[in-house]
Amino acid sequence: MTVPLTLLGLLDREPSHGYDLKRDYDSYFGRGKPLPFGQVYATLGRLARDGKVLPGEVEPGSGPERKRYAITEMGRHEVESWLSQPIEPEPHLRSIAEQAAGIARVPIKLVDSRAEQLPADDGSFDAVVATLMLCSVSDPGVVLAEMRRVLRPGGELAFMEHVRADTPGYRRIQQLADATIWPTCCGGCHASRDPVSAIEAAGFTIRDLTRYRLPDSRIPWPTAPHARGVAVRTEA
Repeated sequence: MTVPLTLLGLLDREPSHGYDLKRDYDSYFGRGKPLPFGQVYATLGRLARDGKVLPGEVEPGSGPERKRYAITEMGRHEVESWLSQPIEPEPHLRSIAEQAAGIARVPIKLVDSRAEQLPADDGSFDAVVATLMLCSVSDPGVVLAEMRRVLRPGGELAFMEHVRADTPGYRRIQQLADATIWPTCCGGCHASRDPVSAIEAAGFTIRDLTRYRLPDSRIPWPTAPHARGVAVRTEA
């Protein structure tokens, strides 16, 4: 993820002032490292020079710079081209899994496969664990159906996922993130999905459910609402 593409993605929502772009960048992508104002305006200047953004007239008023920037068709095309690029598997997470498997107290076998097509027989597992992955698969319903297939009747699905927010305003923030560059920047993640409802719709009965925010702060981070619990595979 580069700063120019990120600012273009944010502008693809609506025309914005430079300080609004900095605020949103810091909130969504800063990870505790604020973007300097100088870098924001220098980047916007280069994007304007290249015909990817169009600076508006200086608006009346006092305070910070009052110029609003809008994305051009050229800039929008660049964002769409970037978002269309395939997302590769995360090699760092795979290496962590291999290290953890090597020191586990029980034998663990790592298998390369897709969640939509698990290499296992029907009813061959007592339990399935889903951790922060239903946000990034192409079709959560298909994946959950596959999990249900490999579980024996009465088998358990233990899950921990970030979930859809419980207020309209917060859900709007999640939807805006999904409509711009969030999925590409965050490994295919979709913040506005509702995995709890998807689990129930896939033929599971949720037995335990705890909702919480992580991180628990006042900043409306798109993926802060979380849920963890256990669901049981119901009979066909």
